[in-house]
Amino acid sequence: MIERLLVANRGEIARRIFATCRAMGVQTVAVHSDADADAPFVAEADQAVRLPGNTPAETYLRVDLILDAARRTGADAVHPGYGFLAENAEFAAAVTDAGLTWVGPPAKVIAAMGDKLAAKALLAEAGVPMLPSWTDPDKITDFPVLVKASAGGGGRGMRIVRTADELAEAVASARREAAAAFGDGTVFIERYVERGRHVEVQIFGDTHGRVVALGDRECSIQRRHQKIVEEAPAVVPERVRTALHEAAVAAGRAVDYLGAGTVEFLLAPGGEFFFLEMNTRLQVEHPVTELCTGLDLVGLQLLVAEGEPLPADLPGSTGHAIEVRLCAEDAAAGWRPDTGTLHRFSVGAVATEFGGLVGPGLRLDSGVVAGSVVGVHYDSMLAKLVAWGRTRAEATRLLAGALARAELHGVTTNRDLLVRVLRSPAFAAVEIDTGFLDRHPEVFDPLLPTDQVPLTALAAALAGAAHRRATAPVLSGLPSGWRNVPAVPQVTRLVLSDGHEIEIRYRLDRTGRLADWGSTAPGSDAAGSASPPTVALVQATADRVVLDVDGVRRGYRVHRVGSAVFVDGPDGAASLTELPRLPLPTTEVGAGSLLAPLPGAVTRVHVQVGQRVTAGDPLLTLEAMKLEHPVLAPIDGVVAELPVPTGGQVQAGAVLAVIDSSPAPADLEPSNPEEDPR
Repeated sequence: MIERLLVANRGEIARRIFATCRAMGVQTVAVHSDADADAPFVAEADQAVRLPGNTPAETYLRVDLILDAARRTGADAVHPGYGFLAENAEFAAAVTDAGLTWVGPPAKVIAAMGDKLAAKALLAEAGVPMLPSWTDPDKITDFPVLVKASAGGGGRGMRIVRTADELAEAVASARREAAAAFGDGTVFIERYVERGRHVEVQIFGDTHGRVVALGDRECSIQRRHQKIVEEAPAVVPERVRTALHEAAVAAGRAVDYLGAGTVEFLLAPGGEFFFLEMNTRLQVEHPVTELCTGLDLVGLQLLVAEGEPLPADLPGSTGHAIEVRLCAEDAAAGWRPDTGTLHRFSVGAVATEFGGLVGPGLRLDSGVVAGSVVGVHYDSMLAKLVAWGRTRAEATRLLAGALARAELHGVTTNRDLLVRVLRSPAFAAVEIDTGFLDRHPEVFDPLLPTDQVPLTALAAALAGAAHRRATAPVLSGLPSGWRNVPAVPQVTRLVLSDGHEIEIRYRLDRTGRLADWGSTAPGSDAAGSASPPTVALVQATADRVVLDVDGVRRGYRVHRVGSAVFVDGPDGAASLTELPRLPLPTTEVGAGSLLAPLPGAVTRVHVQVGQRVTAGDPLLTLEAMKLEHPVLAPIDGVVAELPVPTGGQVQAGAVLAVIDSSPAPADLEPSNPEEDPR
């Protein structure tokens, strides 16, 4: 029996496993980096051990430190979670050699499936259908193809290549990203299937020789080859489902599989499917399977690790579950990961966290709480929100509504994209595949319509005035904006999250009613007013504003942190910054300067000082939060400065490059001497 379990992972992964341990009476041990010292998973563990440092290489990837932590705390078992060392055969062997119980498949199975090229060859002999693949780029004649990392998954090191001219750079880039993510830059190339769907099967094996399939999942909605929406069961014909399950079980039996695993397939439009990879761990998306089967998959992992057989009568799948991955990402900045303090994290109507949902409702698996700091060292995922309904439509509506109403303040997230996907007619019609986002650019539109931004900004301005009036040391009883000359409006200037400035002008009469108002259009330099709707002020407090807009009452929830103002309204949310009326002088950044959007390392510099570039040309590559982020020239010009060399570390806001947009001397000469105006 496992008495004390060390979880060699962090965030929502560790919290998820701890939840099952508490239910089973198993004591828990956390390991944590310095950056995670105050994280929720550390506080929830019975014991916690510091791993000095911040980066994964310094902490969560250090086998020696983790085994030492197990020894110091008296842990008798190790669960790797589903990241970092979860699919590291050497770690699994080291845990076993130390006399500890390893919660996962044996090291030999991990090694066999961890080398994706070897895994394809092994499972092809077991009759599992395969796509053609290559290791030598020179042997490829048919395109498109997909470059993939051999040692890992999660979309890291994956590139679609449609022409031969793109292949060399795609392979080089994939190798760099794979090496950074997995410590192994080996890649291979597969035929790319257009309009393919990503469908996977949850398998489980025990020490008594039994391997079973516990349902399937649809994971086709992806961005950068990383899943963002998953559901169970996959919407496929029953004959296809049966064949998928049989192929997955055959793959498990071929390697004497033990514990939880996932066999991933690519489903072609005609129903033909091909093996992609076997993940020798629990998947991030396992909650949708748990909600449809009623099983605790982590609990099954622990029982199997203790030598218990799988239950004789495993339940089938009922209803439909959908999960979204909520990530800290900034759409306005090219979907780069975002960092900062999560001032508010509130998702209403959540029935349970980390499991135990019975009947229609919402489950939240989160690695953060209000006050958590989102840093640059780890993955950008904040939480998973999961809905179960009797039908797919019921689960979709429940999940989209809860997500749209959630209060997520302090970091920019992909919430709007997720809601747009869930509410898309194409998603409702199951017209989905791995290229869904490419074909539906409309889902990238923010939830808050442009014509509603002025009303949202007005609510922020009125709440700000109410806050100042409530906290005023004297004269707090006077109406807001009281003046001897009441015709003069109050003016509030705010900056939207996309950098555009909006100015709100409003005037209250002596009874506190809104007499008139107006605004500049977002992004407009003109002071002219757009034609505003007729608005009456119903209520204005520091945290709530109610407006009557053309006879329709609309409520806005307002949360202020310093000069930052977060507004959640009926049409969507906005993050604004209120500008001071009398700003202090600040140091200006030189014209043409490109600033680092977040801390990271410069892995490649593509240009030289003095080189002429065109807007959109790659200048350098910044690596942060496990991903490569290209830095592109915003304008035509000449590279004037490159202050950071390859390998250099930068903080957010550091100057990465300076582009001089002045015309070249040749550009100043007339093209035809006879037309010289002199």
